[in-house]
Amino acid sequence: MVNTVNPSRIFNASCIALIVTAMTFAIRAGILNDLSLSFDLTNQQLGWINGMAFFGFPVAMMFGGLIYNYLGAKKLLYLAFICHLLGLVLTMTATGFWTLLLSSFFIGFANGSVEAACNPLIADMYHTRKTAMLNKFHVWFPGGIVIGALVSAAMTKMGLGWQLQIAVMIIPTIIYGFMIFGHPFPATANSETSTATNIRSLFSPLFIFMFFCMTLTAASEFGTTQWAELIFGASGAHPMLFLALVTGVMALGRYFAGPIVEAFNAVGVLLMSAIVTTIGIFLLSTASGMMVYVSAVVFALGVTYFWPTMIGFISEYQPKTGALGMSLIGGAGMFSMSIWNPVIGRWLDEAKAEAVASGITAEAVEVAAGQATLQNLALFPAFLILAFGLLFFMRHKLERQVHATE
Repeated sequence: MVNTVNPSRIFNASCIALIVTAMTFAIRAGILNDLSLSFDLTNQQLGWINGMAFFGFPVAMMFGGLIYNYLGAKKLLYLAFICHLLGLVLTMTATGFWTLLLSSFFIGFANGSVEAACNPLIADMYHTRKTAMLNKFHVWFPGGIVIGALVSAAMTKMGLGWQLQIAVMIIPTIIYGFMIFGHPFPATANSETSTATNIRSLFSPLFIFMFFCMTLTAASEFGTTQWAELIFGASGAHPMLFLALVTGVMALGRYFAGPIVEAFNAVGVLLMSAIVTTIGIFLLSTASGMMVYVSAVVFALGVTYFWPTMIGFISEYQPKTGALGMSLIGGAGMFSMSIWNPVIGRWLDEAKAEAVASGITAEAVEVAAGQATLQNLALFPAFLILAFGLLFFMRHKLERQVHATE
């Protein structure tokens, strides 16, 4: 038994756990067609299976946030490890719709448990540079998606079945399990550990305001990337190459977030991100061919810092909300996609119907519908420019309020 706390080992284990989380998104998306053929599933059933992972994630974050002060990060990571293994094995041995639905929930719950455990753990361990280290931790979400997409593509090309693609994820799961079992975690020393205080602090106008903003930052990022196939399919750009480029830029940007956060602070980074994201989505709405990739880099630079900086902002400016506040903010971002995805889908349908009515060619219909939808999506970060601009002008007052409560 090791008795010395090793923050680097714990941080690295957290990063590997997040890689597993991201790989589940990438690989399960890559095998949807195989699942459909193997189990004769309808698109609606596939939608339910996919949606259950998104449902399990915020459930785990809310549950994990509420019990974090009692169980601690280590036991929540144990729970994530068990649920990852259970979900992966259930997927590999699935016999149909219901077992796939259950396995998706376990995987989603494991993914949410990783975030619920690691975000407050890292913020507490590195309390003097919370936002920078949270960005470095979140490198491995886009990084893990790239790893998962490449692994899935390579295994598919080699003719290896979907069960083996799922089985590959057991390897990093075992690695992060080995790194946490039997090793001590630091006691919470720099965060509010009273759950009653955490709950009361959630009713702060600033927290409620940021909770709403988180739904828009998530929609700006995932609303564009999740619909890449339909939005960019006819534009002359390869949707998967678009995704690989975006996630690659995000991973690189988050890794070098420290100096940027130090120069602009969390509020400045959020405002800058909203401005660049709006420009990026607007450029995407008018681009075709190779210009889609240029616009994608601008878009990626914008959304890179949204997710981890929102969580870092809550930790810095709403510290009394503790682990619960950080978990609920993350959960709001993921849950919001279950609300916004149908809206984005309706925008695409309406834009397509309008393009068809105008009498243009079939290929031009797809391009016009995608561009019109992107123009609507640009409204999300455009609103955030106003929201974060307001915060930026109030930042000194917010900092004084934080210092007054310490």
